[in-house]
Amino acid sequence: MSDALLDDGTYDAFVVDADDVAGGGTALELTITTGEHKGRVVALSSTGSLGDPVDLLGMPATITVADGTPSVRIDR
Repeated sequence: MSDALLDDGTYDAFVVDADDVAGGGTALELTITTGEHKGRVVALSSTGSLGDPVDLLGMPATITVADGTPSVRIDR
């Protein structure tokens, strides 16, 4: 993630940048759209492909942080 970890919880976001990474994963930059962290950009990477990076741009997403570990779901 970016500079400091988010607190455990669920955050609404949208994808502002996406790229394929070596090994078949996807690197995302997401902007949080609600709450006290609104406007914050968070960088996350997956080990598996989340789809075509161009198709992911602008997609809504949900970031979930549990025990300090983030995950993301693209809300198609």
